[in-house]
Amino acid sequence: MALDRSETLEYEPHIGEIRQYWRDIILGVNDGLVSVFLLVVGVVGGGLTTDQVLLTGIAGALAGAVSMAAGEYLATKSQDEVFNAELDLERIHIEHFRDEEMAQLRGFFREMGVAPQDLDAVLSGFSNNDKALLNAMAALEFGVVESERRSPYWAMTASGLLFLLGSVPAVLPFALFATNAPALAWASVLTLASLFAVGVIKANVARTGKIRSGAENMVIAGLGGLAAWMLGDLVGRGLA
Repeated sequence: MALDRSETLEYEPHIGEIRQYWRDIILGVNDGLVSVFLLVVGVVGGGLTTDQVLLTGIAGALAGAVSMAAGEYLATKSQDEVFNAELDLERIHIEHFRDEEMAQLRGFFREMGVAPQDLDAVLSGFSNNDKALLNAMAALEFGVVESERRSPYWAMTASGLLFLLGSVPAVLPFALFATNAPALAWASVLTLASLFAVGVIKANVARTGKIRSGAENMVIAGLGGLAAWMLGDLVGRGLA
């Protein structure tokens, strides 16, 4: 006897309102972790003192956060302005070229798998409803759903603040230790552990392998750190 799936499974909600900002969240914290860690490793390899490394790390963290926030704000605002312009043009199309828009909508529903004999019934709800037609065309033609639109202010805030948060593991040890060796050791451990945790969180939301995602995130930064150390050491020797 087949089991009723509704009796064996619990309803799992979607991640909700943060979905459209998930890119900013992951990019911000991951970029802060990786880029500031590589910066710190590079200048340690180049022979800077602990105080100099700390100053460099703080400056890099602040510069990176401002750059990330400004970039996300401008990119998101520009994208939103393009969407608004496209929607304004779509309103003109609906008013003056309704037949063409309805034919286009028919094609979208056909591509989605709606059976040909059902198309007229599906389209009947849009033929005399400008708002419904505009929303349908916005979603199907431009990929714009009102609830999924991104605020440039939230994108800016999330990416900038999370970049700063991501920079803390690499910078903080140099404020706590007087020499580079223990500071760099702790910076490496804290940064790699944080990268592993970010990978696990990302995998948990994406419903993929947690260990693999965490290890992948950590290994990429580890290899980058090794390259940064070698480059910093090479440049430091050249300037000595």
